[in-house]
Parts: sequence; C-alpha cells; structure tokens
Amino acid sequence: MASYPISPHPRDEPQKISDVASLQTAASRPHISARNRFLFFLVAWLIVLMPFLFWWNTWFGRHLSDTQISEYLSDNKHPRHIQHALVQLGERMERHDPSAAAWYPELLRLVSHPVEEVRNTDAWLMGLDTSYEGFHAALLKMLKDSSTVVQGNAALSLVRFGDGSGRAQIVALLQPARIVAPSAGRVVDVDRIGTSIHQGGLIAKLRAGHNPTDVRSPISGRIRTLSIAKGASLAAGTEIATVDPGVEQIWEALRALYLIGQVADLPLIRIYQRDSPEIPDRIRQQAVLTEKAIRERAAHRP
Repeated sequence: MASYPISPHPRDEPQKISDVASLQTAASRPHISARNRFLFFLVAWLIVLMPFLFWWNTWFGRHLSDTQISEYLSDNKHPRHIQHALVQLGERMERHDPSAAAWYPELLRLVSHPVEEVRNTDAWLMGLDTSYEGFHAALLKMLKDSSTVVQGNAALSLVRFGDGSGRAQIVALLQPARIVAPSAGRVVDVDRIGTSIHQGGLIAKLRAGHNPTDVRSPISGRIRTLSIAKGASLAAGTEIATVDPGVEQIWEALRALYLIGQVADLPLIRIYQRDSPEIPDRIRQQAVLTEKAIRERAAHRP
C-alpha cells in the first residue's frame, strides 16, 4: 500500500499562524490615550460649534426681547447689534405693532450715526410708518447724507409719504456708481470686469508706503468698467471703476418712479426695457409700466 508523507504541521496550522499575525499587528498599532481622544473630540466639536456661534451672533432673524432691543440700539461699539435691533423693530412696524413706537426717538437719533449701514437701515425703517411726522422731517435731512446709498433709501422712503423730493436720488439709483481712489497709492490688487459684487465688496487694494487702503463698492451689482491696472500709481480722486446697480435696487427705483417719475427720466428708464440676458423679465415689465404711468401723468397736466 502506498504511503504519503505526513505534514509536519496539523491541517489548521496556517489559520493559527494567520490569527497570531493579526494579533501581533493589532498589538503593534499605536494606542490613542484618553487625553488625545478628548482633544480629538474637542477639536471636532469646536469645528461644529464655531460656525453656529458666528451664525447665532450675526443672524438678524434671532428674536430679541424688548430689553435686548433697547440694549442693542444703544450699543455703539457693535454696529451689527444696532442693525439686528433695527431689523427686529422693522418686523414689528410691518405688522403695525403699536409697541414699536416706543423706539421711534431712537430711530431719529440714529440718523446721524457714524456707520453707513446703520443709517441705511434706519432710512428704510422710517418709511414703514408714514403716520409719524418726525420720520418725514428726518428723511428730508437724509437726502443730503454723505452716502449716496443712504440718500437713495431715504428718497425711496419719502415716496411712501407721497413726497417726491428725492426724485433725483432715485434716478441716480438706476445709474452706475462711480468709484474713485480715496487716497493716493499704488494698486496692489484689483478685481475683474463683469464680477458680481455685494455692497461693501472689495474692488481694489492700494498701498502708500506701509499704509494699505481697501476700495469697496458702495452698492451691490456688477463691475462695469475698470480704469486701473495692478502696479499703477494713482492720485486721490482718480476713477477706479464703475459698478452697475443690482436687480433689487433697479426694481425699487423703477417702482418709485412709477409714482413720481417725470418725462425727463424716460431715456434712463428705457435702458431697462431692452431685450438683454442681463435684464430680468420683471425689470423690463416694470420699466414699461413706469414709462406708461409717467406719460399718463404728463398728458393730464395742464
């Protein structure tokens, strides 16, 4: 009878060797200490928490109590707190909540606030209650504000009072904003033509010696022209760019001119009637309606 050599290892030895190797590999892996695990989870938690805290502190929709509104309106060190309170107050005014009237003297005080964004929001709020005569007088003063954006918002709010005193400022809202160098310097960075930009968005950076200057857009819209190039030296007052107004600004201006516009405004209004991919249908339609209303008013004037 034939005989077969006997293996020196039992049949399951390869499996045992594999198991031992796995145990050795597991044992050789670095062990994470409890302290390191704690630090890992802490960092992960902070990654989630920090954006939430930023959102919580900057979101104007977060409800404020009456006490918080009063505190925020007086917080001159944090302009965003003032804006938050103003937005919350605006919601009450839109609901015709009589409690909002308690803060009307604060709105009049903020007309001269040094921060443009605060004055701009303030001008918008004062158009929400045309029964308060103090707002009418304050808005007339804001037509001479140093900011063209504040002037425009004040003019739009005056239309709610049936006052067309800000017509020139409203017409200006349909035109490109001209941006000039606030000081002399060398251009170290500049954006591109056609770029969409928000109000306060950076258009160019200038440097004079060690002093940097940021040039920002006063309106939301799109960069139409650029008159500078990187590396160029500029004198103060040199034109840097023009920015076409954004859709919402055009929309509000056309609606206001529907009520107070004059025949002299028609050439500018017709620009927004043209068939262009850059002009939304609702803008074209409003421009047509605005021209029609202006012509009808002109026809009925003696």
